[in-house]
Amino acid sequence: MREHFLFLLFLPLSFVPWLIHTSFWEHVAVVSLFYLLIPAVVSRLMGFQWREVGISLPNKVGIKLFAVLFLASVPLSIYGRSIPEMRSYYPVFPYSSVFDFVLGELAMGITMLAHEAFYRGFLLFPLAKKNEWLAIILQDIPYTIVHIGKPGIEVPYAFVAGIIFAKMDLKGESFVPSFLLHWLGSAFFDVLCAL
Repeated sequence: MREHFLFLLFLPLSFVPWLIHTSFWEHVAVVSLFYLLIPAVVSRLMGFQWREVGISLPNKVGIKLFAVLFLASVPLSIYGRSIPEMRSYYPVFPYSSVFDFVLGELAMGITMLAHEAFYRGFLLFPLAKKNEWLAIILQDIPYTIVHIGKPGIEVPYAFVAGIIFAKMDLKGESFVPSFLLHWLGSAFFDVLCAL
């Protein structure tokens, strides 16, 4: 029962960072607050252990799935770079030097950590103990919705990726594999677009 309550409590938080219009750096802070810090505190106050919300080191299966999926994402990224809308949208952070670019990618890492902790951790793991596929679909719906407004191809891509990420993380017993895949895949794509 508390798993359902946690999901219903956190679901509205999915949309808060997207309703607050901020600069890139302010957005990193807002996402970190609403997707990571608040859910971490609330879930602990409700008696959830870190492992119950996907906060742990991944097992070997999770690491292998991450490696395979990262390699599979390389040709997708190369194809995605050929789409003008994608090339003009990414990277999303301002930069004028290599240092700025690296700093932006580190900030994106924090953002991706917060995203994956929220969707594949706090929303997915507790509910998946009751019904795995229901949890996968329920975390994927808001995840897909928050991609509306980005280049059009990202909405269906986000839906499919949200399911794949969730399955990978449940098998890996941690949200770390999807965090690494999301961040490193994003960083690789940003480099392709910046070149």
